[in-house]
Amino acid sequence: MSLIRRAGTVGGLTLLSRLFGFGRDVVMAAILGAGPLADAFMVAFRLPNHFRAIFAEGAFNSAFIPTYAALRHRGGEAVAAAFRSTILSWSLVANGILLVVALTATGWVVAILAPGLTDDPRQWELAVALTRITFPYLACMAVVTLLSGVLNAHDRFAAAAAAPILLNVAMTAALLLAFAFPTAAHAAAWGVVVGGVLQVVFVAAACAKGGLRIRLSLPRLDPAVMTFFRRFGPAILGAGGVQIAMFADTIIATFLPIGSLSYLYYADRLYQLPLAVVGIAIGTALLPDLSRRVADPGDASAPAALGHAVAVCLVVGIPCAIGLALLGDLVIEVLFARGAFTPAAVAGAAGALAAYAIGLPAAVSLRALVAGFHARGDTLTPVKALGLSTVVNVGLKLLLVGPLVHAGLALATAVGVTVYAGILALWLARGKSIRIPFDDRSRIVTTTAGSLLVSAAILLLRAPIEALSMTDAPQWQAEATLAALGMLSIGLFAIAFGAAEMWNRRRKRR
Repeated sequence: MSLIRRAGTVGGLTLLSRLFGFGRDVVMAAILGAGPLADAFMVAFRLPNHFRAIFAEGAFNSAFIPTYAALRHRGGEAVAAAFRSTILSWSLVANGILLVVALTATGWVVAILAPGLTDDPRQWELAVALTRITFPYLACMAVVTLLSGVLNAHDRFAAAAAAPILLNVAMTAALLLAFAFPTAAHAAAWGVVVGGVLQVVFVAAACAKGGLRIRLSLPRLDPAVMTFFRRFGPAILGAGGVQIAMFADTIIATFLPIGSLSYLYYADRLYQLPLAVVGIAIGTALLPDLSRRVADPGDASAPAALGHAVAVCLVVGIPCAIGLALLGDLVIEVLFARGAFTPAAVAGAAGALAAYAIGLPAAVSLRALVAGFHARGDTLTPVKALGLSTVVNVGLKLLLVGPLVHAGLALATAVGVTVYAGILALWLARGKSIRIPFDDRSRIVTTTAGSLLVSAAILLLRAPIEALSMTDAPQWQAEATLAALGMLSIGLFAIAFGAAEMWNRRRKRR
């Protein structure tokens, strides 16, 4: 199965999940809006997700999948099965301890990570209560991450990619039943927990169907487990470095005007769409494949495979960045501007989205670049690069939040992720661990040229198209303007990409 096909499976289901997610966000924006209630829920939703990002997902998979692939290659299925069962036992013990600590000290956790809420006792108490509801979601995600890693290592990507749909469905259903809860924020919080449990059941069923049974056993330390922990430690530091910047966003945003946390949330949702559909999909599909290539001493194709993956990320990431930067306000208005989501909220979220978009090409490429190190069992080098980029990121947040408010936090994130990706790319190039094929280089060049052309067209034609839309159908102005400029942009990019493909084919015929 080719990288594009594997990534297409992940990306297609991730896109479907994101569409369900946008439906959830439309409902949430209409019911919660962007006020104190919404900000309290955003804190409660962010906190377990911060810890999930540190201890699960990328950090876990970067240590688990290469170790698991090597064990399976050398020792067979029985050895691999014993290893995954042992790691599940360790994961449950660790998350059980973390959950007990978090639930008994929730007030301290919220006070440390969202100190601005302490100025309003009612909002702070609500955030604490909601966090106690949502935090068990972390334990669910730890199990889902392990089971998903096992499935991915066996080239079974569909179930893990589809599982988040259940979270979106559960949250949407809970919000629609908000009248049965103390507040709509309580409804959303309980939807998070139910969604986590549903994901565990769904992915466990996929493992059982694929014959990948996992049995609980007493945690033990054997050489394979020690190898996993040696890789997991630096990976946690790396994930923690990313979350330091995210924690900084949460902490600083709680001191900003009411709604700032919500503006960042809705902007991030759109920013995360290409990041998940392309970047995370490519990284998810690439890591097992690259790990197998590296584990085979006779296979020298890893650098070209990594280069091709990065090129795909850039070819998609660059146009998406242009679209979100120049048309993001229209997208937000079309999706969320109803109910409690006011024009001021649209403007606030659009400013954050434009800032985030600057770093999107680097962010989309990042998972592939990091996979280039993790596939070789090197989880330490990305941490070194991340250290410098985190200093840049947090430093810029402190400098930019004054003049740019919440958009300054987003802009600092964009610069930080670009610095991080740039350092990793240079490191890989110096070690000859990445090589972008000529065909892919031509695609990157023409995509960049097409992006400049599209930018000029949008800047020149947006005002006339908006005026025409106002004349013909003022109530649908945003939708009509977005549709017209979107079709124009897609057409221009298609011409640019088609030129690259024609050039590549002509060159091969010579």
